[in-house]
Amino acid sequence: MPASPEPTPHDVPPAPRSRGVARLGWWLLAWASLGLGMLGIVVPGLPTVPFMILAAFCFAKANPVWEQKLLDHPRFGPHIVAWRTRGAISKRGKIMAVVALAASSVVGLLTLDSWHAYMPLAVALISGSWIVTRPS
Repeated sequence: MPASPEPTPHDVPPAPRSRGVARLGWWLLAWASLGLGMLGIVVPGLPTVPFMILAAFCFAKANPVWEQKLLDHPRFGPHIVAWRTRGAISKRGKIMAVVALAASSVVGLLTLDSWHAYMPLAVALISGSWIVTRPS
């Protein structure tokens, strides 16, 4: 059986659009997410793609034109489409996430006291387990 072709931004079904105040809320959240994603490009440790995925989701409900711009973006579009169609995270993204989670766990173990020192480790184990089980 031949492998199915990679999904394109146009294979993603459109989300239902909101109206009125809800649309404004989605619009504001979309721009905030887009801003945080852009900030993540230059700030180490701040993720970029998850914020772009959130921005695309919010734009889908507020402004489909901007959603399509994100889906068509050469850098972020493929990640958004992969997440929407298969729930996939790139291998590089998984590695970066697990390394960041491990680093925060070590910092927590070295700087926090009592049972608080284990909280970053618990969060890292739970979220890291979820991340590595997503398709690539």
